Amino acid sequence: MNDHAPSTGLKILAAAMFVFLLAPVLVVVPLSFSGDAFLSFPPSSWSTRWYGRILAEPKIVAAFWTSLTLAATTMVLCLAIGLPAAYAIVRLRIPGAAFLTSLFTAPLLLPSIVLALAILIVFARLGFIGSFRGVLAGHLVVTLPYAVRVLATSIAGLPIACEEAATTLGASPLAVFRRITLPLMLPGIAATAALCFLVSFDEVVLSLFLTGPRLSTLPVEMFHYVETRTDPLIAALSVILVVITLAIVLLVDRTAGLARTFAR
Repeated sequence: MNDHAPSTGLKILAAAMFVFLLAPVLVVVPLSFSGDAFLSFPPSSWSTRWYGRILAEPKIVAAFWTSLTLAATTMVLCLAIGLPAAYAIVRLRIPGAAFLTSLFTAPLLLPSIVLALAILIVFARLGFIGSFRGVLAGHLVVTLPYAVRVLATSIAGLPIACEEAATTLGASPLAVFRRITLPLMLPGIAATAALCFLVSFDEVVLSLFLTGPRLSTLPVEMFHYVETRTDPLIAALSVILVVITLAIVLLVDRTAGLARTFAR
């Protein structure tokens, strides 16, 4: 194993990449505390009034609850579908496992705009446009590949000797899964749940195609808001979403351990 410390050039390059990735956040956070009526950087005055104004926008509040319900439902369905699918692909080694893996992960290979247009054409004939079930089905198409991939990686990294020992001692396949496999998979399940929730909650391209006047998600409502207004309210809302996302990631890391899920 090479234990040499990274070179100075590599450290500088890594620092530059971190600055590049964090630059939007470093701009949005000061803008969210602006006291100006319009977006301007740096702000000429400071205020927290835009955070309070968020609750005064009924469309944004309604879209937030829609996105929250949609993301939670998508997360549960992804686990319900992805867990048995990943287990069958990795452990049971069913015929056509490679084909199923390719089928589940195929949406990741398509650009978002192409995938959204294809789903729009299909859902328009089924009458799913502008309905909760239509948006939910579209989000499942986008998030399920992540669920299957992460869960399959988690299962593949489990020590199969523990399952074999339980089977040798007379445990049924269901008991082995419930008492051995499932507890060992908890870090992967937690990471999958967080990932599917965040991907669904932040999805904007697909939602723009599938939502309508009676149903709107928070990213779509934010997109429509900035089309007609230029005040710092969206910056304040963006900071709140960044904090929520960071809190979810830290919570999963502290409770389940992301390193144990991906570092095998």
